[in-house]
Amino acid sequence: MSTKSHATLRYSAMRASLFLACFLVALVLARAGVLPVTAGASGVFLLLIIAGVVSAPISYVVLSKQRDAVSQQITTGLDARKAGKQSLRGRVAAQNAAEDALDDAVRAER
Repeated sequence: MSTKSHATLRYSAMRASLFLACFLVALVLARAGVLPVTAGASGVFLLLIIAGVVSAPISYVVLSKQRDAVSQQITTGLDARKAGKQSLRGRVAAQNAAEDALDDAVRAER
């Protein structure tokens, strides 16, 4: 199997892993008292925000190759769909022309 066919899955998994790693680091820092985070749901929410803010620029830099692969995969898929639509339009036009010719032939016999 080609590695390009799973580019989106790979990129998403790496983004989620990076976010989870940042969240775990923030959680450890909060437990150690380095980050002043309160206990409870609001503290967890704050840790999630911190993990998101930290992981976004890291993933922008670290995952650029994977992001380019996803972009290439999407572009290739869109180009294939456009080519398929054009060939479908051509086939429909040919079928319509054949049907019109048959209809004209039947009307000419009358």
